[in-house]
Amino acid sequence: MVDNLTSEQRTKNMKAIKSVSKLESIIAKELWRKGVRYRRNSKSLLGKPDISIKKYKIVIFIDSCFWHLCPIHGKIPASNSLFWEEKLNKNSQRDTEVNNHYKSINWNVKRVWEHDIKSDPQRVINEIYDFIHNCKKH
Repeated sequence: MVDNLTSEQRTKNMKAIKSVSKLESIIAKELWRKGVRYRRNSKSLLGKPDISIKKYKIVIFIDSCFWHLCPIHGKIPASNSLFWEEKLNKNSQRDTEVNNHYKSINWNVKRVWEHDIKSDPQRVINEIYDFIHNCKKH
């Protein structure tokens, strides 16, 4: 399928996409309010984790159902499906590689699905908070 936009228009559109979602902001603000100190989207860490605490070797990823092929909600778009299938499968493979990397260097990894946050944000915040405090103990 041919792109209907010029390369300049496509570049402008892609630059407008924010790397931080509203869901990430909700989680991050609530953790900060609870006294958890962290970094967001740290470029020095593999996979640019949404939340990271280097001191305790913790990385947390908030995965959107579309971009990370959620087993419940992830769907390949019908138009240009070969492109999307390849793209989304590469994202899933990269997620696995990133998880394996952190586990191999004894870091604590947590992944949270977008739909879990949408259905019960307070439960997810509590799970992440507990995860962080359990990691701090070890």
